[in-house]
Amino acid sequence: MTTRAACPPPAADRVGEHRSVRGRRGRQGHRCRRGRRVRAAGVLAAVLVVAGCGAPGSFADLAAAGTGVVETDVVEAGVAAPSSPDGHAAAPAAGNASAALAGLQVKGRAPQTGYARGEFGRRWADIDRDGCDQRNQVLARDMDRETFKAGTRDCVVLTGSLRDSYTATTISFTRGQGTSDKVQIDHVVALSDAWQKGAQQLDEATRERIGNDPLNLVAVDGPTNGRKGDGDAATWLPPDRGYRCAYVARQVAVKAKYRLWVTAAERDAIDRVLRTCPDRSVPTEADAAKPAVSLR
Repeated sequence: MTTRAACPPPAADRVGEHRSVRGRRGRQGHRCRRGRRVRAAGVLAAVLVVAGCGAPGSFADLAAAGTGVVETDVVEAGVAAPSSPDGHAAAPAAGNASAALAGLQVKGRAPQTGYARGEFGRRWADIDRDGCDQRNQVLARDMDRETFKAGTRDCVVLTGSLRDSYTATTISFTRGQGTSDKVQIDHVVALSDAWQKGAQQLDEATRERIGNDPLNLVAVDGPTNGRKGDGDAATWLPPDRGYRCAYVARQVAVKAKYRLWVTAAERDAIDRVLRTCPDRSVPTEADAAKPAVSLR
């Protein structure tokens, strides 16, 4: 068994400690009808905010000014998620989180029909091909004082200490039956939620990236993750209020990267949180290599 030295304090920069995802490209082989109506004034307001033409305002402020908010119909089964011409994920969002939120499409939730965990590819795949699966990479990224199984090239975490982002508590982790579940890997944007908000129209390779992208993965308290289930921001937020800004900003970053949409209730819930931290930026690919707790 090998032991790695304790990690630096949460604020320390660990950019580059883990390689970013190198996703495989694929093509989306079909197009589907879109069933949405958009108010022209609402679109103009969102474009101006994202483009930086004037200070970004809240959705309530836009409505009060008479610019309106994007309105859409409840999406039908088979409506395509927005995507780039070749079907790949968009570039990660950058800059202010509220502005990035304004750039997301607002639609109703599509049916869950056809969803299964397997639709998002291999569980904890080694997508960066460094020999370590994503679960162990995230455990190593987010925990301190890790020890590793001998002969695995530091790829199998045996023990560690997690400063949990969701509960602001410290959890001791020991790999084994009955103990491993104390620390679980959460999909910040739950896979079922992603499926109902555009991912069902993406190709298999892109969905596998969503399921294994470090930007969408955080090591957290197991029971708390169980209570979250597949909820979005309208139905669940971390118990630790001090982490909520970082949490919803990460959701916005993932949804922008993969061109997933939000419901009106979800958008409003995220907006309420971001109004308490108007200068919050969306996390970047470099941030995805840092311990989640350091991005509070």
